[in-house]
Amino acid sequence: MTHKITTPFTAEVIEKLRAGDNILLSGEIYTARDAAHKRLIEEIPFDPHGQAVYYAGPCPAPPGRPIGSAGPTTSSRMDAYAPQLIAQDLKIMIGKGIRSPEVIAAIKQHGGLYLAAAGGAGALISLCVEECRQVAYEDLGTEAVHLLSIKDMPLTVAIDSKGGNIYDREDKQK
Repeated sequence: MTHKITTPFTAEVIEKLRAGDNILLSGEIYTARDAAHKRLIEEIPFDPHGQAVYYAGPCPAPPGRPIGSAGPTTSSRMDAYAPQLIAQDLKIMIGKGIRSPEVIAAIKQHGGLYLAAAGGAGALISLCVEECRQVAYEDLGTEAVHLLSIKDMPLTVAIDSKGGNIYDREDKQK
């Protein structure tokens, strides 16, 4: 099943989505990678309620485009920071790869979601970006926090608010 979702996320939307569901996400999302996460745990420079953070460092924009390639970063690199940010109401994360047991526990405890973007598809994902502007940590360059306006970004619910996890499914091939 594919859901069309617009940010900000509501508790009702978070609750109804299940691991394995496909979504087309529109609205606004923030980017943040490792260096930004070290600062985010001190102070989040935006209201995190209902917002999503995309683990990406967008490449510079080519002529005529708002952004260059914008592929997901390996999410486990943010696992040291994610539980604290989830507890501060930043419940939606977008990236690639598995998450630690601590992140999964925080998602379940606080009602969050982890959404998977297709790795290696940064150029295609960038076509969903309509606008990009830097909002914090300019000194970090491409790893600064950016606000992206997106339309129909294809994602899969990797970990749902109940702890359902596509990476731990019993029916996956061995």
